[in-house]
Amino acid sequence: MSTYAYLGPVGTFTEAALKKITTDSDIRTPYANVTAALDAVRTGSADFALVPIENSIEGVVARTLDELATGDPLVIAGEVTLPVSFALMTRPGITEIKRIATHPHAEAQCRTYVATHYPHAEIIPTNSTAAAAEAISRGEFDAAIASSAAASHFGLEIRAENIGDNNGAITRFVLVQKPGNLPEPSGNDRTSLAVFIDIDHAGALLEILTVFAKYQVNLTFIQSRPTGRELGHYHFIIDVEGHIKDTSVGSSIDELQEICDDIRFLGSYPREAR
Repeated sequence: MSTYAYLGPVGTFTEAALKKITTDSDIRTPYANVTAALDAVRTGSADFALVPIENSIEGVVARTLDELATGDPLVIAGEVTLPVSFALMTRPGITEIKRIATHPHAEAQCRTYVATHYPHAEIIPTNSTAAAAEAISRGEFDAAIASSAAASHFGLEIRAENIGDNNGAITRFVLVQKPGNLPEPSGNDRTSLAVFIDIDHAGALLEILTVFAKYQVNLTFIQSRPTGRELGHYHFIIDVEGHIKDTSVGSSIDELQEICDDIRFLGSYPREAR
């Protein structure tokens, strides 16, 4: 039995993804936001945390990237992907919709529907789609955009289903734990890094990419994020194919240590088969 923190409340897509990799004997505890879920692992309240990291339509989840790059170190132990679809829901009996609550990523994926059917509605951002559904159940707003499971859990009425602009949307989630146990190479792995350059200068990113090219390591993801030190100072979150125990990946990281201010290893873990 293991304990898992996840982005809550009950009824989020994160909970649905977590159920793919846990059993009924595991303890699953919802947290209000990504930071709280990850801090549960840092403080020992949970063995693992599952949080969203990117969506095929809307892109990265910035808070997850920033939390992994800063604070007490955490590492990724695995990943889960989940197709996502959205529904518009209200409390029974609601006839007029002026305020719609949802997570910003969900709103971005349903813009066409909202613009067409509720062009004058105010969009209220929430920490998760399920949090929006929960708020609707308390009568705080008129409607929510969330999963059908959230509607069922909170006793809401679905007004429209599959309202996303792209029916093929997929969200990737990462399973996070404290450093220590490194999964053995599986033959289909991903390694994640936070790379901090010493001084921002012309060609800094090219120098990093050249090292990976030298060892024929394929990048699957790269995103720049502000370090918070000063305006214009960035670090890079990078995912590459392979395991740190692979000669090519390990050698590229060793060489990067020579040209970068710091590198935070964020884990080598099996890629989900798709």
